[in-house]
Amino acid sequence: MNLSRVKSASWYPLFMQLFKFAVVGGAGFVVTAVSFNLLRVGPLNPEHVKNGVVIATVIATTLAIITNWLGNRFWTFATHRSNSTVREGVEFFAVSFAGMGISTLCVWVSHDVLGFTSAAADNIALNGVGLILGSVFRFVLYRYWVFSPNRDRAAEEITDLEASAAEFTESDIEISKVPEAKTVARDEIH
Repeated sequence: MNLSRVKSASWYPLFMQLFKFAVVGGAGFVVTAVSFNLLRVGPLNPEHVKNGVVIATVIATTLAIITNWLGNRFWTFATHRSNSTVREGVEFFAVSFAGMGISTLCVWVSHDVLGFTSAAADNIALNGVGLILGSVFRFVLYRYWVFSPNRDRAAEEITDLEASAAEFTESDIEISKVPEAKTVARDEIH
C-alpha cells in the first residue's frame, strides 16, 4: 500500500484526529480511573461521605480535563489551534465540564437512583456509559467549535475586508451627476 496515497485521502486527517483524540482520551481515562478509585476508597468513601461518589467523579474528571486540554491543544488539534488561547481555553473547559455533567449524571443515576452502589457499578457508570456519551459530545464540539479551523479563517477574512474597506474612501469614488430631466409641460405633449 502506498503510504503517500493513504495520507492524501480525504478521510485521513479525520481518522488521525480521531486516533489522537482517542490516545489523549486514554490518558484522561487513566487519570480519571485512578484518581476516582483512590478517592472512592479513601477520603470520599460513600460509606462515610454522603455523595462521595459524585464528588469523587467531579474531582477525577477535572484532573482528566486538565490532562486532555494539554493533549488536545498541543497534539490532537495542534494545527487548528487558535491564537486566542483564553477564548479557546474557556470554550474547551465549558465543553469539558458539560461532558463531565454527562458522566456525573450517569454515576448519580446508577448509584443514587437505581441503587447500584458497588465499586464495579460506579466504574461502569463513570468509565463506561458516561465516558462513551461524554466523549462523543466532546469530540464533536472540540472539532467543530473549539478547535474549528474555519473560525480563524473567518476572522482573517473579516479583518481583510475591514482593512480593504478602510482603504476605500469617498475621494476614490467619482460621483457623476445624472443630468436633470427636463420638465415637460402637459400642454407640450398634445
